[in-house]
Amino acid sequence: MKKAFPAIRPYHTQKIAVTAPHVLHVEESGNPEGIPVLFVHGGPGGGARSTDRCFFDPDKYRIILFDQRGSGQSSPHALLENNNTDALIADIEIIRNELDIDRWVVFGGSWGSTLGLVYAQTYPELVMGLVLRGIFLCRDEDINWFYQNGVKHIFPDYWKDYVQVIPEEEREDLLGAFYRRLTGDNELERMAAAKAWSILEGRCATLHPDEDFVAHFANPHLAIAMARIEAHYFINKAFLEPNQIVNNAHKLKSIPATIIHGRYDMVCPVNQAFALSDAWPEAQLEIIPNAGHSSSEPGTLDALIRATERLAHHLSSEE
Repeated sequence: MKKAFPAIRPYHTQKIAVTAPHVLHVEESGNPEGIPVLFVHGGPGGGARSTDRCFFDPDKYRIILFDQRGSGQSSPHALLENNNTDALIADIEIIRNELDIDRWVVFGGSWGSTLGLVYAQTYPELVMGLVLRGIFLCRDEDINWFYQNGVKHIFPDYWKDYVQVIPEEEREDLLGAFYRRLTGDNELERMAAAKAWSILEGRCATLHPDEDFVAHFANPHLAIAMARIEAHYFINKAFLEPNQIVNNAHKLKSIPATIIHGRYDMVCPVNQAFALSDAWPEAQLEIIPNAGHSSSEPGTLDALIRATERLAHHLSSEE
């Protein structure tokens, strides 16, 4: 079974100003002459992590990580103004041009798969390949599954902790109730809501309980950005048309692609991967039988590494 590549440090880090007042954190690692690959993090609001460099052979790939608006080391932190899907797509193009890249590979999981798919559907001619994990189509049913009517039946104990910050009379619309608190002026309410929101995702993301993973999601800096930005996007239907990604899947048919999804993904249930695959049969779909949502689970990690190695071999043989 494949393991992650060894930890590496960036050889270049920079800040790129986009729509004021947003400034993006961008880094490059690996081989400056290698295949350019853009890592698109999840959330939205999750930010990139140092381990995200390790899905790629550093001898073969020029590895580009960035923190989306309001996330990670980008600034201002957790800002919702001028923060929407079209803006993030525009940011990716700004990064590509700033780094003088003609075409690149796009790699993303969860919300990163959403944004990667929308980017590839907008600019298919710029994408050499796609590696996607934990498909999130951002339809109403997908958002409602996790935040209102679905996952509570699988994890009633985790759900109880999640909803305890919301009065019972507001629980018919939990997304709205959380959004009001996450964007309100009461700092204590805002942080309590953020931690409840983020911890639920951390608890449900792995097949087996992982205390370190949950602790990462409980970190206040991450929790406030992810909860605020996710609630902002989801209450606005991710700034997408209904079923936009599936309806535009035909635009992707010429792009070499692998879709990887955990059978027991409770954050983004596997039916989303099948819906995308049905509309995009040219992509290779791989269901991991012993995995949930997280990219760090052994079966999923193995599949992701194999996918990036296979794509590198394919692209190198085309030259």
